[in-house]
Order: sequence, then structure tokens, then C-alpha cells
Amino acid sequence: MLKEYLTISSIAGPLILVSGVEGVKYGELAEIELPDGSLKRGRVLEVSRESALVQLFEESQGLDVFKSRVRFLGKGIELGVSEDLLGRIFNGLGSPIDGGPELIPDKYMDVNGNPINPFARDYPQEFIQTGISSIDGLNPLVRGQKLPIFSGSGLPHNQVTAQIARQARVLTAGGGSSGGSEKFGVVFAAMGITFEEASFFIEQFRITGAIERSALFINLADDPAIERIATPRLALTCAEYFAFEKDMHILVIMTDMTNYAEALRQVSNARKEIPGRRGYPGYLYTDLATMYERAGRIKGKKGSITQIPVLTMPEDDKTHPIPDLTGYITEGQIILSRELHRKGIYPPIDVLPSLSRLKDKGIGREKTRADHADVLNQLFACYARGREVKELAVILGEEALSEADRIYLKFATEFEESFIGQGEYDERSIDKTLDIGWEMLKIFPPTELTRIHDEYKQKYL
Repeated sequence: MLKEYLTISSIAGPLILVSGVEGVKYGELAEIELPDGSLKRGRVLEVSRESALVQLFEESQGLDVFKSRVRFLGKGIELGVSEDLLGRIFNGLGSPIDGGPELIPDKYMDVNGNPINPFARDYPQEFIQTGISSIDGLNPLVRGQKLPIFSGSGLPHNQVTAQIARQARVLTAGGGSSGGSEKFGVVFAAMGITFEEASFFIEQFRITGAIERSALFINLADDPAIERIATPRLALTCAEYFAFEKDMHILVIMTDMTNYAEALRQVSNARKEIPGRRGYPGYLYTDLATMYERAGRIKGKKGSITQIPVLTMPEDDKTHPIPDLTGYITEGQIILSRELHRKGIYPPIDVLPSLSRLKDKGIGREKTRADHADVLNQLFACYARGREVKELAVILGEEALSEADRIYLKFATEFEESFIGQGEYDERSIDKTLDIGWEMLKIFPPTELTRIHDEYKQKYL
């Protein structure tokens, strides 16, 4: 029998202070019964010897200090899981919002999950094909990796993430077009997005049929901050169920982590904690790590969790605490360029500062193609030289460039337009991506291609 408390001592916005409590734990769920019999839910933010601070998941309108009853449920936030989660759309707390029936869960799982034993982790090494050349060709995503997208306000990160969600697949041994696809699913978590953005994502999943293999958790901008903190954990719990109990390969896309961190700062301020860098709580690094480190593979399990967190850098500042700490925890980053976006190039991925630290583990013979590493290195080197020549041409003029420099200048322009640039619905296989790379390299004499083995030059040039 749950105890009921009629001892609400104060209400300040979404915060309720309940005095005279016993045995209440941090993070515990609370149920508040209003005088009219309706219920509101909240979560314990802070506990002292005789009082508990509860933050509501909704507005405090209708609460009465003297007549409202508070019950502490003795558990944290849990997600009811079953295979029926796929193909459904939920709010930030895991309740269906797609008009479908309520789920009948096989079991309930704590949204905080259990940390993966480092000894039990298996090394990420299988290639995931996203269908985007600038990722697959130059910064490959590997099964079990966490690879964030660093974007900025006004850049098309929503379109890029929707495209990845539609097109991503794991190739079986053999790679390329000869490889089939394994059992694959997408868990999508949106935090603090607008109604227009939510409608865009839902429509994209539905019109392409990707919804059938996906579960969507959507927290809107006008939803409570405390719900925003729970949303990515619900999504990751869903991913863990399918990956480690149903042997699926799950890609988790979380957007926008900046909104998540802002919600964390808001809750921290409500608890009157001492702020750290730029007002964010000092435990921001630890908090982000508790989510990012839930990606990976486990020895003896067929499934895997791969993460693509998306964040918008305030003022395009890579040293801001959110991208800075994210970069420490994750295995690389994909950076969207405002300069490429101004040129009308989609997706505007700046391949030079972008990095996939596990790329060497997921490419090559029996994974993508034997020549992948050589093509990657040569394209990167030629584009870097082309960018340098572009800067030189601005100062000296094109007339002052040597014949070799003009070739690199032409290559850099064509590379941005034809290799980086592709349609929003243009899905390129890894074979097609590498073939485009070889076509672009034909502009150079073979002696300039110093990073490619002779056997591949003879085969593809």
C-alpha cells in the first residue's frame, strides 16, 4: 500500500516541495492527485531528511496546496518493451501518440539501463552503409560506433538525419552490392524540436516505409524539460531490447543534444546547483557519457547499437561545452559546413575536419572493397591540396597558379559538386561511391596518385 501525503508545502512553477516524507529516493516517480480526481506525474529531483522536491512532467495548473495528494511509486521511469514498439510513434515519456492501440509489454525495463562491462565489449568492425558518399567514402560509420553530427542553426541536419534513417543498412560479409542486408532497425529520439520538424520526420519515415522498422520518440519544444531528459534514455532502452534480446542491429539517432543539455541546465538551476562552464552543470560530461556509452557490441550477442547524436553548435563554436565534451566521448564527428551550404551543396559535409576514428576497422576486403582505403586517402589528400590552392588563388589570382595547381583547383570544385553533393533521395551504394571517386581521380596523371597501390591503378584507371 502506497503512502499518500497531504503535506505539499509550496508550489513554484513545475516544482512541488513535499514535507514529512519517508523512504523517498532520488529519481523516483511521483503521482499527484488533484482535488477533481485527475492525476499528474512527476519525478523526484532532490531528497532531504524530511522533504522531497518533485518536478512535474506537465503544468502545475489545478494543484491545491491543501487538497492535492502525493504518492511516491517506489520506482523510476520504466519502458514497457515488446516487438510491437517497431512501427510506432511515442511522446517523450513513451506513450503512443500515433492513434494506435496501447502496447501490451513483454516486460518493463529501467530507462537508465545497465553499463556494459568493458571486458564484455566486442570491437566495432562491420561497415554500415548510409548511402551518403561523404560519410561512406571518407568517414565510414562502423557497427557499434558512436559518430555525432556537429551542425549549426539553419543548416540541413534534419534532412541529413532523415536521409540516414531512411537509407542506413548493415552489409553482410562481402560488402559492396554483392552483400545482402541483415536484420536492421532505427530508433529515433527527437528532443525539443518544433511541431513542424516533428511532422517532417514523421512524414519522412511514413512515405518511405522506414516507419515499419523504426520506433520514434518525440519530445516537442513546449513539452517539459524533465521529459526531455528522459526521452533519449527511453530510446536507448528500446534499442537495448532489440539489439541484445532480439539480435537486431539498431541505429539510434538522437536530435538535438543541444536541447537536451539546455534542459539539463534548466533542471540543474531549479535544484540551485553550482554551475560549471557557461552555466551547464559540472556533471554534464558524466551525464552525456551515461548515454553515449550505451552504444556498442557485446561478445556472444549478435545485435549491436550504433549511435548518431546530432547537435547544433551555438554560434558554430566547436569549443562550446556540448560539442567539446561530446567529441571527447564519441569516436569522431561529422561536421556540416556553412560555406558549402551557401554554395547550395547538399549534404554540406566538410570532410576535412570530419573524422571517423574507427574507419580503418570497417573498410577493406570482405567488408566494403579492397581499394576503399587507398581511394579514401587519395581523395582526402587531393581535396586538402585543392582547398589550399583555392585560398592561394584568392590572394594571387588564378593566373599565378601552376598547371598542377589548376588541376587541383578544378578537382576541388568538382569534388564538392559531384562527390560531396548528392540529392536528398539519392542513395549511393559503396560501390557507386568508390566508382565516383575513381572517376574524379582520372583528372590527375597516375604519377600524382601516390597513395594508391599500382594494382588498383591498373584495375580502375
